[in-house]
Amino acid sequence: MAKISKKRKAALAKVDGNKLYTLAEAVKLVKEVTFTKFDSSVDVDVRLGVDPKKSNQMVRGTVTLPHGTGKTIRVLVLCTPDKEAEAKEAGADHVGLDEYIAKIEKGWTDVDLVITMPSVMGKVGRLGKILGPRNLMPNPKSGTVTLEIGKAVREAKAGKVEFKVDKTGIIHNSVGKASFTPDKLADNAAELIQNLVKAKPSSSKGTYLKTITISSTMSPGIAIDTKSIPGI
Repeated sequence: MAKISKKRKAALAKVDGNKLYTLAEAVKLVKEVTFTKFDSSVDVDVRLGVDPKKSNQMVRGTVTLPHGTGKTIRVLVLCTPDKEAEAKEAGADHVGLDEYIAKIEKGWTDVDLVITMPSVMGKVGRLGKILGPRNLMPNPKSGTVTLEIGKAVREAKAGKVEFKVDKTGIIHNSVGKASFTPDKLADNAAELIQNLVKAKPSSSKGTYLKTITISSTMSPGIAIDTKSIPGI
């Protein structure tokens, strides 16, 4: 059996596994039980009352976190030459088309987001086997296939993120860094959950928000009382 470190034991001792914390309590506690030397990511996991195997119960969308993710988002824009200046001015890290398609086909995926335009999806579509498993494939539903290239880049840089239920019915998203204040973490978490509620499929019956847990890198999970989320 793996040995538990003193810091891990201390963190576990602070979290009552049988308690549902309010969102305000949870964001304060997650900072207290974070002991990594680096600035940990703070993540929210939401178990939804949906069956992702059914197409009419897929939950997917985007949300702009009010305080961003705390992470520098590296954006690649695959576009025609007439859109390159717009992409660069908006802050895209990489801009081009054929040369980047060739790089990706050779295995290069050193970006966090890929944005493209409808007219070049014929070329970009063949990258699905590479970009898909890495959650980098552009999709109109997430706003990453668009004619408004500049707007999409600016939103991504400002903290717009995509959420998508996985095959087990869970949404897993970062809502900031451990260095964020509790208020900023709470604002971001509430915004994410409010948008999940808005994205509830009409075919979903029964309890929709089954469990909500917040944690940082290597910290124990802290269960949140869904009734404490403002706006839902």
